[in-house]
Amino acid sequence: MPGAEYAGKDPFGFMSRAEVIQYFDEYVEKFALPVRCRVEVASVEKSQQGYLVRTSDGKYEAANVVIATGLYQSPKIPAFGMTIPPSILQIHSMDYKNPSALPAGAVLVIGTGQSGAQIAEELYQSGRKVYLSIGSAGRVPRRYRGRDINDWFTRMGMFDTEVRQLKSSRAKFAPHPQISGKNGGESLNLHRFARDGVALLGHVRGAQGGRLTIAPDMKQMLAQVDQFELDALKMVDSYIARMGLNAPAEVVPQLRDGYEQQELDTLNLEAAGIKTVIWATGYKFDFSFVKLPVTDEDGYPIQTRGVSDYEGLYFLGMPWLHSRKSGILFGVGDDAAYLAAHIALTGGKRFQLPLTGDALLHSTSYEAGWLLRG
Repeated sequence: MPGAEYAGKDPFGFMSRAEVIQYFDEYVEKFALPVRCRVEVASVEKSQQGYLVRTSDGKYEAANVVIATGLYQSPKIPAFGMTIPPSILQIHSMDYKNPSALPAGAVLVIGTGQSGAQIAEELYQSGRKVYLSIGSAGRVPRRYRGRDINDWFTRMGMFDTEVRQLKSSRAKFAPHPQISGKNGGESLNLHRFARDGVALLGHVRGAQGGRLTIAPDMKQMLAQVDQFELDALKMVDSYIARMGLNAPAEVVPQLRDGYEQQELDTLNLEAAGIKTVIWATGYKFDFSFVKLPVTDEDGYPIQTRGVSDYEGLYFLGMPWLHSRKSGILFGVGDDAAYLAAHIALTGGKRFQLPLTGDALLHSTSYEAGWLLRG
């Protein structure tokens, strides 16, 4: 994050949860930020002075409010899940802790984004029988041609892709590719899962009691996942060649084990011994606490680079708010600098600042921050 760039000996390593918490604690201390923990915001509404914010710690009046509650707000679980017998535990991926916290028996994981794939791997490696319903997320290797795959994507400018460059507004909701930071960083591959005994399924279409209806698209989805990886590696190879970089050639094995499994159109939970269903099906937006019409038909904030249509009301820290990296720790600083400068220089009035260069963004971020805090 701005002003606290990593300076350790393992820049391509992975911090533990404790280390990430420590990083934030030190960030708050370093900049003497007036953070108030364990305060729940009940509502944000217009007032004569600007906005009235009602919280569990009392009321606040503010001329400007930045909504930075993130993407992962309300678990998304299909309505047909209510027909599954109560004897089977159903949880969302956000509530998953570890295999020992689940009832004995097989587990059905629905969804293969990063959470679903990582949970499925941990479960089958712990000895559980796992059934895995495949979603639309692609796959990339953790490392390729001597570098972490995200290092290549950063160098190629993929994280700087702006929302206006997407083919459709729905494209910003595409899942992240399957990958893991476990054990110092690992690749995930559904074919390897199949080789290790995981039963792969197509999309779950519905449920009637303990019997699920499965779409016969497992192999079709596997093919899309495989093609995603091939396309990603071609882009990296092309970049390396174009830039004349010295990066040893590498061939990523193309496994086929998943295609050997039989397509199922139904799944009897009891007969399969399944005692737990984990919904790794993503999240819905929930900005209902903002008592203004600030979202579109998808529930996503209506804004331009975080500036809403309401004077003094802003959004920050969501994927594709301005660019692909808007919702990522290393990218949110640029958007924050833009909003801070907007508030400091315009008083929250509704128009876009002509901030396009990194130099201008970074030169205004700290000054604007001090103006706001002062």
